[in-house]
Amino acid sequence: MFNPTVARLTYRGLLGRRRALVLFALPALLILISVAVRVLVGADDSIASSVLGGFALATMVPLVGVIAGTGAIGPEIDDGSIIYLLAKPVRRPTIIVTKLLVAIAVSVVFSAVPTLIAGFILNGNSQGIAVAFTAAAAVASVTYAAIFLLLGVVTRQAVVFGLVYALIWESLIGSLVPGARTLSVQQWALALAQKIAGEGLVTSDVGLPLAVVLLVGVTLAATAFAGQRMRSLTLAGEE
Repeated sequence: MFNPTVARLTYRGLLGRRRALVLFALPALLILISVAVRVLVGADDSIASSVLGGFALATMVPLVGVIAGTGAIGPEIDDGSIIYLLAKPVRRPTIIVTKLLVAIAVSVVFSAVPTLIAGFILNGNSQGIAVAFTAAAAVASVTYAAIFLLLGVVTRQAVVFGLVYALIWESLIGSLVPGARTLSVQQWALALAQKIAGEGLVTSDVGLPLAVVLLVGVTLAATAFAGQRMRSLTLAGEE
């Protein structure tokens, strides 16, 4: 279920285009904000939690997921170059799983790692805040990568729909409508952060057992559906 050649091509496609600038810009902005907050305010647990929850997990992680998830396969479908890959003797579910693993790796590197660095800058991991949000960013990256990879397979407007979900549903509606938070990847990830961090510093509207079920279930369902849609893509002359 893993093809090194597909992985190498996907990796080069993600980091060899202009999208790589955004991938580097978002973590850099988080670290700059963290340095500025630490210099101006000093080490403060509640502020550290607000920065990591409000910018890192709520904004940076889903945006990186959009770039990595849709970019792993969307451009190939849009420009038609996917036909060269489909013509190779590689099982289509293998293509999906390989691209998903690359998207997850890129998302984790550009989301979880900067979150950990920012957390140590903000308060030196006091109350386990840095580790808590790093773990949340990592698990959220996996689910976001699967969701946005699926969007890249099913629609040519994957980036648009991904941004709508990341910026409007997760950041806006999720913060204003309590009922919508149950269907938020951010809230599922926050359940893990709440378990790790000190008492009262992180809150989630979803319990940890349900959050784990939803994270795993949505990731597996999105991956399976993307694989099924890949099977429906046919080349001229295929029966």
